[in-house]
Amino acid sequence: MTTFGWPEALFLFRAAGWTLLLTAIAFLIGSLLGGVFAIMRLSRIKLLRRIAATYIIVIQSIPVLMVLFMSYYGLSLFGVELPPFLAASASLAIYVSAYLAEIWRGSIESVPFQQWEASASLAHSPAQTYRYVILPQAIRISLPPTVGFLVQLVKNTSIVSVVGFVELARAGQLVNNATFDSFRVFGLVALIYFAICFPLSRLSRHLEKVMNASRPH
Repeated sequence: MTTFGWPEALFLFRAAGWTLLLTAIAFLIGSLLGGVFAIMRLSRIKLLRRIAATYIIVIQSIPVLMVLFMSYYGLSLFGVELPPFLAASASLAIYVSAYLAEIWRGSIESVPFQQWEASASLAHSPAQTYRYVILPQAIRISLPPTVGFLVQLVKNTSIVSVVGFVELARAGQLVNNATFDSFRVFGLVALIYFAICFPLSRLSRHLEKVMNASRPH
């Protein structure tokens, strides 16, 4: 048994870096996919709307842990062996895309209908309407819930330890198994999560107040 000291604390901080990297990659890829599915949900083509709606419903109806299991263990049945980090990134990105698609769809639909009419009166194409009129307003509306969801994503990265990826929560378990100093180990883990999530939570609340104050009533 070893004592909990600076080397163990440094190991936790390094693992927190992997947590942040995993969060960033999953959020970036999930945002790209989520944007595509949000636009598909609003498409005039019925087939695209159904495909996007089915995807969102399926992903939101199963735990993200099951998505991770299917990515890491399920694909291996077909001869596809994903490294833990890649499987974790892909699974979380899929999870992110489904929820952000709904957040952003709702934000787009909350733009007043008069804005669409005004853009049409200027003979804008659908692409121009989205680019110059709708999306700038929808982005402002979507910022608070998007940042709030990012907090949930940071905490959900803790599940990827089940496939052998060492992020912050898994690092805490490993250090605790070596030191048996649960209070200090998991106390530091909790503080690191707090240091990451609390500023994001405050930012989300601040954006919500600012955006609501600036929107017409």
